[in-house]
Amino acid sequence: MSTDPQSSSTATRDTVLSVSDVNVSYGKVQALRDVSLSVGEGEVTSVIGPNGAGKSTLANAISGFKSFDGVIEYRGSSVHGRPPESIVESGLIHCTESRNLFGFMTVDDNLELGSYQRGDVAERKSLVYELFPRLDERRNQRANTMSGGEQQMLAIARALMSDPDLLILDEPTLGLAPIILEDISDGIDAIQSEGVTVLLCEQNVTFAMDHADEIHLLENGEIVRSGSPAMLRDDDYIRESYLGG
Repeated sequence: MSTDPQSSSTATRDTVLSVSDVNVSYGKVQALRDVSLSVGEGEVTSVIGPNGAGKSTLANAISGFKSFDGVIEYRGSSVHGRPPESIVESGLIHCTESRNLFGFMTVDDNLELGSYQRGDVAERKSLVYELFPRLDERRNQRANTMSGGEQQMLAIARALMSDPDLLILDEPTLGLAPIILEDISDGIDAIQSEGVTVLLCEQNVTFAMDHADEIHLLENGEIVRSGSPAMLRDDDYIRESYLGG
């Protein structure tokens, strides 16, 4: 079963992000092939797929870190050729898979850096500490002394400090223990309740199914399935390949 992304639920909402016929290559290797999707206002749209499918490449193209052919528009304006800092200033915030924390700095200092381009420091800090109480407990702890899961929380919280209009989360659950996964899950629910639009790039299909309004399966650089979680849970291929039958 395959559905047209434009015919799905996001089409009923104002479009925040539109990706049309995007191609990306690394030398002779084509990482993305004619990728098209849209992200609706206030919704969580997830791009799922195995490691190496092209999820991070897509996220990097959207946020200005990777050149591409095709059309990517954020709020109706093309991101093509724009530097990443300009894209950040417009409200599109990318929490990368590598986290990019300043390890020698405290949790509190990392958060303050997140509001460098956008956001009121005191207001945003109050919000993220409410979303992630574990970070509040560790606000004076250096980032490089925290667990991997706590560092992931900090990376997401720092992205939220920029007061995102569209938040790209790239593999937020990768390698996390179940107890930390619950905290991240609660955080994403809270983020959406704040009205933030989210593009979730995620290997954990079950996690994506639990949070996304719309899902696109990316394999070998191509979108091969699109639809709501309810639709894709009934897809034989997805159930057998990604949900354990």
